[in-house]
Amino acid sequence: MHGRLHVVWPLLLAALSGCGAKGTGNAAPEKAEATPRPAPAVEGAMCKEHGVLEALCTKCNPKLAPVFQAKGDWCKEHELPESICPICHPERGGKPAADVASDGAPADGTKVKLKTRDTARLAGILTAKAVERQGSGGIPATARIVYDALKVAELNARSPGVVRQLHVDVGSAVKKGAALAVIDSADVGADRSRLAGALSRLKVAEEHLMREEQLEKEGLAARKSVLAAQQELDAARAERASLAASLAVVGASAGGSGGYTLTTPLAGVVTQRKATVGRLVGVEETLFEVVDVSSMWAELDVPETDLPAVSLKQPVVIEVDGIEGRELRGEITYVAPAIDPATRTAKARVPLENPGGALRANMFGRARILAPARAAVMVPRAAVQRARTVKLVFVRLAEDQFEARRVEIGATEGDLVEVKKGVRPGEEVATEGSFLLKTETLKESIGAGCCGED
Repeated sequence: MHGRLHVVWPLLLAALSGCGAKGTGNAAPEKAEATPRPAPAVEGAMCKEHGVLEALCTKCNPKLAPVFQAKGDWCKEHELPESICPICHPERGGKPAADVASDGAPADGTKVKLKTRDTARLAGILTAKAVERQGSGGIPATARIVYDALKVAELNARSPGVVRQLHVDVGSAVKKGAALAVIDSADVGADRSRLAGALSRLKVAEEHLMREEQLEKEGLAARKSVLAAQQELDAARAERASLAASLAVVGASAGGSGGYTLTTPLAGVVTQRKATVGRLVGVEETLFEVVDVSSMWAELDVPETDLPAVSLKQPVVIEVDGIEGRELRGEITYVAPAIDPATRTAKARVPLENPGGALRANMFGRARILAPARAAVMVPRAAVQRARTVKLVFVRLAEDQFEARRVEIGATEGDLVEVKKGVRPGEEVATEGSFLLKTETLKESIGAGCCGED
């Protein structure tokens, strides 16, 4: 690509600029004109007879005609400024192009006139016709299969200890509540001993309270003694509840006073095992991963330019590498609110059923985000140029003249891009070499009036 540009630039500069030419000897070739159409911020009534703004109507105000003619903005056929001619450009409604001072990009309708009719060929500028087709292909995106994050369990030790026994290994199918490993823990043994003591104190406190209440009825004990016994009972109950809750988190006893069983909270397949018999484990490390693979997620990378056409509950068809001849269907349930700065794409999520287990994490595939069938104007990707924050397409008006159109981009389909507005079917647009036309419309670019006489 760079090698090609090195060839094109001398041709374009020689044909378009005429840099350094003097007024002596042979006549210097005129450089290309990048003439923006008038873009005043004009407000006012419309001329009902001619369909343009009254303040710019050259038929009602003939003295304005030479001004537009001098700027090269003139439609000879309809005797109106071409930038507001309602017949040539019905999409503008008889109004001039918007003022572009705020974004610095070329105005809609900026013309680039080449030196000769042969300049486009010498500069390598190619054109193609904008075509209209029914948008049935959908929006393409790459897809990657991942686990359903709601059905993944990462299990660690509930209390520090030593692994005494393993019940499963990687690949084992387990049911909810199944035992994965037995771990001996001194902390659990201490808690169980404290719980036994708490239960004993609770029983004594209950008997003491009953005795004090009976003595109060017989008039042999004061109310103060009953309240003290009640307080002691409440403390014993709280201690028992605290220890019982702590042991409940750990799990059921594994036969020894200090052992406990690590169980799975969901049914699935063991995909990771880092525990080994005799290993000392802590609460911070993951020992097992269990995944329910009955359903998976497809993560789509949606191009930034296609995001306006993507919404929740939109149907998607996915073809996965390794599962030939099978289309998977689902709906979008999530579209990320952020763009990846490296790939300029956003993540979209599609849940998929996986009853046979054919889908596996990290499989790749192709997705088509379906949209209602509609007529769309398509142009080659190479025809769309970016100028600051604006997208441009250059429409060929004559062999030696192009017009810059501000466009809105829609869905993509292969090498074609949808143009929502700005280009009509059948119009010829510059494809290869359109970048050179863009530079002619930017003040600071090569060939856009940067070369003058000494």
